[in-house]
Amino acid sequence: MKMHFCIPVSQQRPDALGGRYVLYSVFLDGFLFCKVRYSQLHRWNEQLRRVFGNCLPPFPTKHYLAMTASMAEERRDRLERYLQTGMCLNSHTLNIPTKKTALAVFLPDGRRIDVEVLTSDTAERVLEVNFLLGYFGLFLIRRFPEGKLSVVKKLADFELPCASLQTSEVEDCKIGLRKWYLDPALDSMLMDCRAAGDLLYMQAVQDIEIEWVKPTQAQREELKALQEKENQTKFLELSQEVRHYGYIQLDPCTCNHPEPGCGVVLSIGNNEISCCVTLPDGQTQDIAFQMSGVKCWQVTFLGTLLDTDGPQRTLNQNLELRFQYSEDSQQPWFVVYTKQAFFLSSCLKKMISEKMSKLAEENPEMQIEVPEQGRSKKQPFQLSQQKDYFNFLRKSKMKKAEDECVWGTLTEGGL
Repeated sequence: MKMHFCIPVSQQRPDALGGRYVLYSVFLDGFLFCKVRYSQLHRWNEQLRRVFGNCLPPFPTKHYLAMTASMAEERRDRLERYLQTGMCLNSHTLNIPTKKTALAVFLPDGRRIDVEVLTSDTAERVLEVNFLLGYFGLFLIRRFPEGKLSVVKKLADFELPCASLQTSEVEDCKIGLRKWYLDPALDSMLMDCRAAGDLLYMQAVQDIEIEWVKPTQAQREELKALQEKENQTKFLELSQEVRHYGYIQLDPCTCNHPEPGCGVVLSIGNNEISCCVTLPDGQTQDIAFQMSGVKCWQVTFLGTLLDTDGPQRTLNQNLELRFQYSEDSQQPWFVVYTKQAFFLSSCLKKMISEKMSKLAEENPEMQIEVPEQGRSKKQPFQLSQQKDYFNFLRKSKMKKAEDECVWGTLTEGGL
């Protein structure tokens, strides 16, 4: 899945010898990823070329004399295009020293796992250790005192969780483990593994508590009874019938439909974009866009970074995602103004990728090119992996500490 890199900001800094150098702020999907000098990127490029040869895109040439403003802008633009060509940054980019550390990962029910990792371990590596790669992902998340959950972003496979926590401009971020698929039918691939079933159950319970899932009163009472009986299998089976089960809900934002400035809450899943729109008169209107009718979409920056020395938060507060929807021979653009525009784009890509994979399985004789979802293919959990997984949980420092965040009963100082 292609990532969006950009370098919207560069700053001149004094060096130890009395000269000056340029520090580039590299953003990944709208969030600050790292700050690097040209010389660091140049050395990294040389290392990659020794491995991959001339298949890499051209790297901006080095200047030995002082650059003019136009030359500096041209270098910044070329570096941005170099990264956006499809390079997957690794730990060499950040020059992070490799050492052992404990990475706190929060499960959906609030339990914390202190995972022993290296600071240079990627999100993919952390998931591989736990047999979760393919169906689950690591996310930057926030939990608010009123009980609401916000998914800031999904960590890309090559991102370093330790570094992402350090460089995040969003306050009180934690690493959370959640399933990373939007087709509820894929639950069936995991139900034969108790470890995976436990995680699905935790997330289903949490999604009801934070009102991402919309059960009727009768369904809510039946689910509560099943939860009290600890009947996870029946609970998940009934959850599949509940509206918005398996969906991801974004933070409240604004949109242009049916008129500009309307408030909207988006829920994404099961091949649709479900919108609960608040009209100017306070009434609400539910609108659902099927992915089969979405022709294209784009993410646009609406502002520029002006605060180059302080926390750079402006970037994520000035984004829009617009998609073109075809209905009754009309092709209107639906515009959403949200700081989660890149995450929304990732969700749309995910739904298309899952749909294409399903079509490829149902029609093996057809030549269907499935969009890349990462380097690893989804594979069903193996029952032989359960013992290793539970041993991992037992060895980890997992607890519902009274002084920690317990999701559902949030305490002061938690997420």
